[in-house]
Amino acid sequence: MEKTDWKRIGWLTAATLVLGAIIGACAGLLTLLLYGVEYVMLGFIESEFIPGAFTVPAVRRIASVTLGLGVAGVIWYLLRTKTEKVPSVKKAVNGGRMPFWQTIVHVVLQIFIVGSGASIGREVAPRELGAMLAQRFCDIFHIGGGEGDAHGVLDRRMVVAVAAGAGLGGVYNAPLAGMFFAVEILLVDVTLEKVAFGLGMSATAAFVATAIKGEHMFYDIGAMQMNSTPSLMLFALLCGTACGVVGALFRKGSRWAESHKPTGWSLMWQMPLAGLVTGLVSIVVPQVMGNGRAAAQLGFSTFIPEMADTSGAAQSAASAAASPWTFLAGSDGAPGSVVNAGTPLELNRLWMLLGVLALTFVAKALVTLMTIRSGASGGVLQPGIALGSTLGTMLGLLWLFVFPVDSVTACALIGAAALLSASQQAPLMAMCLVMELTEAPIEFFVPVGLAVAASAFVSSWLLRRLS
Repeated sequence: MEKTDWKRIGWLTAATLVLGAIIGACAGLLTLLLYGVEYVMLGFIESEFIPGAFTVPAVRRIASVTLGLGVAGVIWYLLRTKTEKVPSVKKAVNGGRMPFWQTIVHVVLQIFIVGSGASIGREVAPRELGAMLAQRFCDIFHIGGGEGDAHGVLDRRMVVAVAAGAGLGGVYNAPLAGMFFAVEILLVDVTLEKVAFGLGMSATAAFVATAIKGEHMFYDIGAMQMNSTPSLMLFALLCGTACGVVGALFRKGSRWAESHKPTGWSLMWQMPLAGLVTGLVSIVVPQVMGNGRAAAQLGFSTFIPEMADTSGAAQSAASAAASPWTFLAGSDGAPGSVVNAGTPLELNRLWMLLGVLALTFVAKALVTLMTIRSGASGGVLQPGIALGSTLGTMLGLLWLFVFPVDSVTACALIGAAALLSASQQAPLMAMCLVMELTEAPIEFFVPVGLAVAASAFVSSWLLRRLS
């Protein structure tokens, strides 16, 4: 009989509860920091009621994002050229040492630029902080620190990966996505122990983070039908295929932008220039600013009242008031008279809807890639969801002319998960993250799962052809 390793059980338990709680507290504080930066720089705090900087004057939007990326460019230049570099989370999992104060500055800068309006995701920051804290935890418990300790090295690798996933799970209250990020992307090794360890730490982090930052709806999908349909399954297959192609191209683009970042003094002028361009674009497309919440919500909030009787979908007055369409309509855009509601869906209104969504899609993709190319650090999870939501909505608007029994919001949900799956090459993580962020009914796992499967297959094939 194999002897029980009580020491290992002890540190696994401590990592799950203690390290998970610390990471959760940090994730909660990072969210509060984001809100604080938004309030100081832009004069608003993102929420389910105001998903983006729609009410902020254009001049302030331009000044905020330009100043934010300008300040970050100077600090990142000093951080990357004068001190020890901060490795990526993947390198940290494979043994790269994350320096303490440099990592903290690096993390805070990512939150700062997103809060000031830069078009980039904020999910890398809590993952990096989680990985750094995990390395210190392993040092305390002497996990994988000695030469020739192959088993300890594997344990250390597991702890760092799971802690990074817990950072993601904590900041978005998405423990399933945090666990799958660790085992599907970082470890690429799904075992019972790793799944249990990852889910336990991510759940702990999510619980503690929520206690600090509060529990808020991230994406409002209240305008969605209540039940899945056979036609929605067919849409999922077609939309998943399209998102697989677009997601693979977005992945190639983000990797190109990452590999062509400036490394010297040019960082200090390219980043504020990217901020200025982002601000100018936001004059016409304010939903382009930030990590993608506003752009994604534009898709999720698209509602066609005249087809609601067929699909059974309904949009509450509160959801209509908080819709990006209402903010884009201006002061006269009261609920019931916004650009996506009112009279029967005529061709001129359809083209207007498709035009706004297409402009949002193109602007978000290009500005995000430009921000990465300029030297900014951050993620593409939320931008990927935004692109998928808007693409799914565009396809859904056309789909409703043939199958009015479905809702546009359901199409946006499917597109968001499918494109994220393709861009991240992580179907399980993508599916769970979108479902957790939207709090979608569990039965929609079926069409979403089909779309994610199609997207993963098409994107992997295309990426092999393009490599």
